[in-house]
Amino acid sequence: MLNIGIKKDEKGVLEVKIIERFEVAYYQYLNEESHLTHDFPALAHDIQSLLQLYRLMVLVRTMDTKAIALQRTGKLGTYPSTRGQEAVFVGVGHAMQKNDIYVPYYRDMGTLIQRGVKLSQILLYWGGDERGNVFGNESNDFPFSVPVGSQPLHAVGAAYAMKYKKEKGAVVSMCGDGATSQGDFYEAMNVAGMWKLPVVFIICNNQWAISVPRDQQTATPTLAQKSIAAGFIGEQVDGNDIIAVQHRTVEALKSAREKGEPRLLEMVCYRQHDHTTADDASRYEPKDRREQEWKKEPVARLRHYLEQQNAWSEKQEELLRAECALEVDEAVKEYQGMPSQPLESMFDYLYAQLPKAYSEQRHMLKEMEEDLRHA
Repeated sequence: MLNIGIKKDEKGVLEVKIIERFEVAYYQYLNEESHLTHDFPALAHDIQSLLQLYRLMVLVRTMDTKAIALQRTGKLGTYPSTRGQEAVFVGVGHAMQKNDIYVPYYRDMGTLIQRGVKLSQILLYWGGDERGNVFGNESNDFPFSVPVGSQPLHAVGAAYAMKYKKEKGAVVSMCGDGATSQGDFYEAMNVAGMWKLPVVFIICNNQWAISVPRDQQTATPTLAQKSIAAGFIGEQVDGNDIIAVQHRTVEALKSAREKGEPRLLEMVCYRQHDHTTADDASRYEPKDRREQEWKKEPVARLRHYLEQQNAWSEKQEELLRAECALEVDEAVKEYQGMPSQPLESMFDYLYAQLPKAYSEQRHMLKEMEEDLRHA
């Protein structure tokens, strides 16, 4: 991208002066054939870390499948699948440090379980119980935020507070590709660039803003280049390559923590399910698109690489799948065993101190519930 200035010389001939040049880098280390395109980063040869990442992705996919089944049988509310996007969330979570702050949207299971959130809590949230949004860990991470594009603004607020208090760490904001068409997204990036905030904006570009395809909701060739106008670096990353996801997030967070440099990372992947279980993507998704994109999916890509390194076998795969299934079943039991909250609890998650009008309504509802119990 060129920024140019135009003027005339003494003979009236137009001269073009290039003022600035911009470019967007694309990162991929493990390609679709599970071969390394570069001999770095070090993570590519850290087998123990790759095995950990692989286990997390298999666990997330196992949990995702179970959650969809629970919703289909009326045991869970509307649920947003993370199928095909596991590398984005697992890789980001693995790159973060304990004192960082995470601002999620709603597909973030793979990150949250590395931040101390239990699988049963995630089920509880999608079961309509606000206790699932009270993570109860020692972090300052934000709860789920379903409104599209709200996350970047929340993140810059947290990043400004972190900078003001001279705290060590950085903030990570997650959103989808559709959120980049919201005004809030641009406003947040402008603030981050102007104030040099320690924040990393991550876009899970799964190619769909609900039912609107990527090429119909923004004209830019990349989403990463949207950071240029805000004055900081934007990168595009193969979101099916967990090595690239983890490494580029580590580097971005390092710059944010040490230099106060914000960064935008566009993770390119594909949504291998409907937008949510309340959606029917067959009404708008091209017939063979999902099958074609499945050839790039992240779990099999890493598994094949581990097999090539003689670090994984079919027997290990069977054991892992059994372990993950057992862990998920235990989480489901814990979720289903949670006692229901009283009706008046709907008021308990709105304010630090409930206004008088709501307090009166809460009291009325509590009395009504007690009357029903004794009737």
